[in-house]
Amino acid sequence: MRYESSARPDTCGTPSLARPTSRRRLLGVSGAALLTAACTPTAGKPSGGEGSVQPNAESGGAPTGEAPNGALGVNFNEDPSDMNFAQVKALSAKWVRGFVPMTDDLDTHDPGRQRALARLLDASGNGFKTILSLKFPFLSLGQSLPKVGSKEMEAQLKRVDRVLDAVMGKMDILTIGNEPWLETRKDERDARLNVFYEHVAEHVIAYRRKKFPHGCRTRLYMGALNRLEAKEGRTQATERWVTFVNRKPEIEGLDIHPHVDSLQAAGRYVQYVVSRLDQGKKFLATEFSLVQHWENHMDDKVPAAYAEKYEVPPNTRVWQVIGNAIEKPFPQKKWDDFLAMSPWFASHKDYLTQQVRMFRETGKLAVATYGVVQIESMESGWGADKKPWILNPLYANRTVREENGRTGRTTVWFDSFRALQDS
Repeated sequence: MRYESSARPDTCGTPSLARPTSRRRLLGVSGAALLTAACTPTAGKPSGGEGSVQPNAESGGAPTGEAPNGALGVNFNEDPSDMNFAQVKALSAKWVRGFVPMTDDLDTHDPGRQRALARLLDASGNGFKTILSLKFPFLSLGQSLPKVGSKEMEAQLKRVDRVLDAVMGKMDILTIGNEPWLETRKDERDARLNVFYEHVAEHVIAYRRKKFPHGCRTRLYMGALNRLEAKEGRTQATERWVTFVNRKPEIEGLDIHPHVDSLQAAGRYVQYVVSRLDQGKKFLATEFSLVQHWENHMDDKVPAAYAEKYEVPPNTRVWQVIGNAIEKPFPQKKWDDFLAMSPWFASHKDYLTQQVRMFRETGKLAVATYGVVQIESMESGWGADKKPWILNPLYANRTVREENGRTGRTTVWFDSFRALQDS
């Protein structure tokens, strides 16, 4: 199959907000606004909540109500076990996101009882707005992408229908695909990937049109593009992904997951997307972090001031301190001190604020969601080579012990997140 690409050259450049900046400059002329002016001439005003009414799709089942604009919510990925709605309310968050693995257990069990789906449906019933991503984990299952018309494809579509029966009209946003490029075999990350996901998307569109001919609450987005900060992450397949979004009126945009090592890298990532999305199309950022930067410092020695204050051997490594916190959760003050005294972390304490502002100032952000709690998979098998996702969440429920009934938190992220709800 030929590629359908409307690729445009990167003429807008990296937003200057992605470069190191002082707080004074950040509060003045934001570099992300320059990206907005260059790449999205008619972009809307950034917002922290609901936004303008987007043009409806040209067929039945089009979404109803206002489209989100610049909202910030929380993400639990696949595991909501440690999250409760009181925690979400304490953050003043209105959006909750998770994903469901599209595996064969959905064929024989009620999808509505699957833990991520059940929690999102519960969230919806409790007044939260919800985002569900459909994850097709072909790589971890050792499977190839099914071909259109095959028995394998028919099985996938029946599975999709079972999930749609449970969530369509109840979720606010449905994302078709979680991280397709990371969940597909390397040798299939080309047009074959596009063909599969486009076929699923057309199926979902047809389902919504048939079941909700007079309009549907659920908006449709395509899943996340990964590793766009690097040239090797930008391929004909990623160009075709954006082209498909642009030419389908029923698809409102796409998702991105910029897990990067710097704001500069995030700027390149965002620039790629906003310079290619057509007017009226938006993006989600349902996952984002500096985890690649944290990973580069796991073998650093513990800060001398921290070692002295807490009587830790000076040759102790960062990953070992985190391991100690996992094994025996720290008091809140000790966890805060560990991070504040670590230059690799403290120098990025404004990351969450700057990243969300970068997203919003493009005028194209629909919703961003940030990790809410430390889940079991983040601590399982902890060691020197474990990716430190555990440093990302707002709540440090597995590295900080509960005090006076209050769940532990990574204070700098928690406070930044709350402030961003009011900005």
